[in-house]
Amino acid sequence: MVSVSELNEQIKGVVEATFVDVLVEGEVSRPTYHSSGHLYFSLRDEFSTIKCVMWRGRVGKMKFKLEDGMHIVVSGSVGLYTPKGEYQIVCSKIEPFGKGSLAVAFEQLKAKLEAKGYFDKSKKKPIPKFPKKIAVVSAVESAAVADILKIAKKRWPLTQFILVDSLVQGEGAKEEIAKAIKFADNLEADIILLARGGGSVEDLWSFNEEIVADAIFEAKTPVVSAIGHEIDYLISDFVADLRAPTPSGAMEMILPDINEYLYMLDEMEDELRRAINQKIEKEEQKLFFTKQELLTLSPTLQINEYLQKFSMIKSALKSQLEHKIELFKMALAPLEDEIKREIKRVFYNKERQIDSLKEQYRLNHPKNRVKDGFVEVVKDRKRVDICNLKAKEQIELFNGECRVLVEVVEVKKL
Repeated sequence: MVSVSELNEQIKGVVEATFVDVLVEGEVSRPTYHSSGHLYFSLRDEFSTIKCVMWRGRVGKMKFKLEDGMHIVVSGSVGLYTPKGEYQIVCSKIEPFGKGSLAVAFEQLKAKLEAKGYFDKSKKKPIPKFPKKIAVVSAVESAAVADILKIAKKRWPLTQFILVDSLVQGEGAKEEIAKAIKFADNLEADIILLARGGGSVEDLWSFNEEIVADAIFEAKTPVVSAIGHEIDYLISDFVADLRAPTPSGAMEMILPDINEYLYMLDEMEDELRRAINQKIEKEEQKLFFTKQELLTLSPTLQINEYLQKFSMIKSALKSQLEHKIELFKMALAPLEDEIKREIKRVFYNKERQIDSLKEQYRLNHPKNRVKDGFVEVVKDRKRVDICNLKAKEQIELFNGECRVLVEVVEVKKL
C-alpha cells in the first residue's frame, strides 16, 4: 500500500520519463501572463483540454503573444504537479500553427500600433525639400552608410550628415536603436534617417520592435525608414514619416538632384535673357515711335508756327491801328485847341479840390486834434468803425503821439 503523495511521485516519474519531447497541436484557452513572468494557458481540441506552462526565461524570447482561440503547436515535456495530482505540458517552444512566430508577432504589433494611431497619415510630419542637416542612425562602418554618403555627395553636397552609431541587429539592438533615435531628435537635424542594408527577417527584426516604433512616433524630427530591400516591409516603415525602399533609395527621395537644379537655373537664365531682350526690343520700338510723334509735336515747331501767326497778326493790327489813328487825327484837328483849354480848366479845378482836401485832412488828423479828444481806432492794423466792434475784441487807439491797446467791454449803439 502507498500514500497519495507516493503514488503521485511514482506517476510523475513514469510520465516525465515517458513524455520527454512531445509536439502537440491545439487551440489556446485562457492565456495568462503572470506578474512573475511565467505564462499559463490551456491547450484544447474538440474533445479534451490539457494545462500548459512556459517559464519566464523562455517567455521573454517569444516574438508574439498568445491570444484566446489562437491555433498553435507547442513542444516540450509532460510533467506532474504532485501537490494537486495535475499533469501539464512544460513548454520549451510555442509556434503558431501554419505560420511563423515572427509573422504573427508582426501582425499583432501592426494591429496594436494601428489602433493607437501610429500609422495615421494626418500625423505624418512633412519632409523638408532642401534638408541642411540629416542625422543617420545606423552602424557607421556599414556599407549602407557608405552608399548614403557617396550618393549624397553627388546629388546634394550642401547637406551636412551626422552619424549616430547603433547596433542594427542582435541582442540589445532594439534598445540601442530607440536610444539613438531619441539622441538624434535633439541634434536639431532636419531629418532622422534609419538605415540598414538587406538581411533575413531575423536580421531586420529590431526594426519591428515596439520600443523602436515608440521612439519614431514620439520624435519631433521627421523620420525616414530605409531598412533592407524594396520587398521588405517593417513596422518602422509604417510608423515613419516616409518609407524608402533602400538606404540609397532614401537619398534619391529626400535629397534634390543638384544637376537638375543647375539645369533649371540655366533654363531660367536663358528664359530671363530672352524676356529681357524682348522687353528691350519692345521698349526701343516704343521709344522710336514716341520720338517720331514728338518730332511732329515738337514745341519748337509749334512755337515757330505761333510766332509766324503772331507776326502776321501784329503787322495787320499795326496797319489797322495806324490807319485809325490818322482818321482820329483828322477828325480831332478842329477840336484840338478847345480840348486843350478844357483840359487846362479841369486840371486847375482838380488841383484846387486836392489842395482843399489836403487842408481838411491835415486839420482833422488825430495828431492835430489831440486837444479835441480825437483818436484813430485800429484793429489788425486797419481802421475800423467802432459800431462794428464786439465785446472782448482787442483794438488800438492812436492819436498821433502814442498807441493804446484796449479791450472792448461793451458796444452800445445810440
